[in-house]
Amino acid sequence: MVNNPRHMCAGIVGALATLLVACATAPRAENTTPVIGNIQYPAAPRGNVVDDYHGTRIADPYRWFEDPSAQATRDWVAAQNSVAQPFLERLPQRAWLGERLKQLWTYERFGVPRREGGKYFYLRNDGTQDQSILYVADSLDAPPRALVDPNGNRDDATIALSQWEPSPDGKILAYALSDGGTDWVTWHFRRVDDGVDLPVVLKYSKFWPVSWARDSSGVYYSKYPLKKNQAADDPRGDDSGRPDIYFHKLDDEQSADKLVYAVTDHPTRIPSGVVSEDGRWLIIGIFDGYETNGWLLQDLRKPGSKPQPLFMEWDALYNCLGTNGDELYFQTTKDAPRGRVIVVDANDPAPAKWRTIVPHGEYTINNASYIGGRVVVEYTRDARSLVRMFETNGTLAGDVKLPGLGTTAGFQGSGKNPEAFFSYSDYLSPTRIMRLDVSTNTVSEFRTPRVPADFTPFVTEQVFYTSKDGTRVPMFITRRKDAPRDGNQPVILYGYGGFNVTLSPAFSPAILSWLELGGTYAVANLRGGGEYGEEWHQAGTKLRKQNVFDDFIAAAEYLIREKYTSNKRLAILGRSNGGLLVGAALTQRPDLFGAALPGVGVLDMLRYHTASANARQWSSDLGLSEDPAEFKAIRAYSPVHNVKPGVCYPPTLVTTADRDDRVVPWHSYKFAAELQRVQKCANPVMIRIETRAGHGAGKPVWMQIEDIADQFGFVANALRMPAPTN
Repeated sequence: MVNNPRHMCAGIVGALATLLVACATAPRAENTTPVIGNIQYPAAPRGNVVDDYHGTRIADPYRWFEDPSAQATRDWVAAQNSVAQPFLERLPQRAWLGERLKQLWTYERFGVPRREGGKYFYLRNDGTQDQSILYVADSLDAPPRALVDPNGNRDDATIALSQWEPSPDGKILAYALSDGGTDWVTWHFRRVDDGVDLPVVLKYSKFWPVSWARDSSGVYYSKYPLKKNQAADDPRGDDSGRPDIYFHKLDDEQSADKLVYAVTDHPTRIPSGVVSEDGRWLIIGIFDGYETNGWLLQDLRKPGSKPQPLFMEWDALYNCLGTNGDELYFQTTKDAPRGRVIVVDANDPAPAKWRTIVPHGEYTINNASYIGGRVVVEYTRDARSLVRMFETNGTLAGDVKLPGLGTTAGFQGSGKNPEAFFSYSDYLSPTRIMRLDVSTNTVSEFRTPRVPADFTPFVTEQVFYTSKDGTRVPMFITRRKDAPRDGNQPVILYGYGGFNVTLSPAFSPAILSWLELGGTYAVANLRGGGEYGEEWHQAGTKLRKQNVFDDFIAAAEYLIREKYTSNKRLAILGRSNGGLLVGAALTQRPDLFGAALPGVGVLDMLRYHTASANARQWSSDLGLSEDPAEFKAIRAYSPVHNVKPGVCYPPTLVTTADRDDRVVPWHSYKFAAELQRVQKCANPVMIRIETRAGHGAGKPVWMQIEDIADQFGFVANALRMPAPTN
């Protein structure tokens, strides 16, 4: 792993601790710098910006943070890091965690293989690399060879392989690189035989994968518009707009790419395209939030054909699984909040003609795939995986045998070939890669990692507790088998609760390090997620978002009531939407927690949607302050707007990254600055701001280790856990 460069500027920025803001456009600093205990926090000048929301005036004194390139913002970031870094580095628990995490990450691990053109493509990390390498092999038993190794692109390993798509003939690999954690990527094209890149690179793209024409002549991709006066070498498009679908023919310049489809009748809907396996159809998905979507269908056999509506009623979610001639297989929530699988005739897609293969049932369909002429369905059963196969006539073909009560993912395969691959993991089992023969329903292990750790002292149990309104909520608790229920064990409680995301058991070196340190790790499956289908999801959105926070608070109260821990020894952790969760719980019940870790959180709920067109899409879950009723609900829990003077907040470490262009860092800046300003007691309130990183994807291993050691070390110190001596 590369050397850690995070402290190179410590001497330079140390003098900025009192932060003399020199930018002429920044607001004037207050007369005093807040001092809590022996920590002197950098001053955050408060401006006089006030917004009017439906007759309610709301101050936004830290609006200036929304300009990340302003000198005032950059100086404040540097000053905060110059306070937080020395504080964190002095923690004895952090030193042990850093070393142990390095050991735990040193194991060989693999990704789920893709088969194209008779070749197998998969990610592998030998346990010493900061970024995984993409390999190709001519058969499952043939020795693989490295095809794309992103580790040498920068000394700090912050250029990551973000996406990759082999051509149908297996001769060309399209691969996307992300620089410094940004969601923006550049697509490259590499010959598989000799590893040489073609000269043309595709820019102005993020989120959406490319889809190959079945003759391997080029790719369909989503391209954002350019910004005004954009520099030629700038790979970022204008994310205040939305992308259109283009076709790129190999060897052509990007400027020659052909526009295939653009949304012209709606301001926020976003298209992306995928080519069917037989090359007959271009299937265009239209995204506009997380409640409903649309689809169109274009017949590529007919020159000059145009996309025709397939599902455009915006009445449910639809997900394309595959095609077989005129038969289109879709997973949908239409008349099925827990999901069903249907077959649609491309020539007559009227709902009355749909045929159900997998009916709406007791368990939630998390994902489905069309592989080897059968439909493979991944169910979520109380947040754990159950996998079943169905014939296309709806007959149950059997359950897929899994290694345990954990989580499956992937199910990569072809509609024509019965070979499929998937991953399996749980809290105490590192991710193994499995091979499934769909025709015989036999499962074998393809790759099984060996982690340098003993899992036998630990156990995972699932419990159910009652939330404020009587709703039954599941929670996983992983701990030492011999940990006493004495009400005094250190616990981290993790949650998310949004966007239909299911929190299923999964292995992480970070969790294992916390268990070895002597902690317990709990995961609450809150409303807003996908654990029990669309009804569960909707119960935690918009005007019902408070249910998510109530579920989380009830989880904490359960852990205390059942004597797993006490409020002084209970920490809360969440990232992104989970960062919002932690921020809301922290401001609503500061008495309930011993420490808080809000990471890359959505924390200014009144203005989150102004950051980008992508951020505005979150409104299907979060609502918008532009709507009077939604404003009232949002204002009641928005973390930035509910920090109160005169309150003793628990020790809090806010984390973000200055290159995060998904949840922009000014959310965290505003929240940390206000917490530091009003903190009544000596509990520390720190903000850790990573540079050369984004929302989290593509972060090199060394940076992940530093981040986790800082966060868990902070919590261990706050919960008064002794540092191990070995």
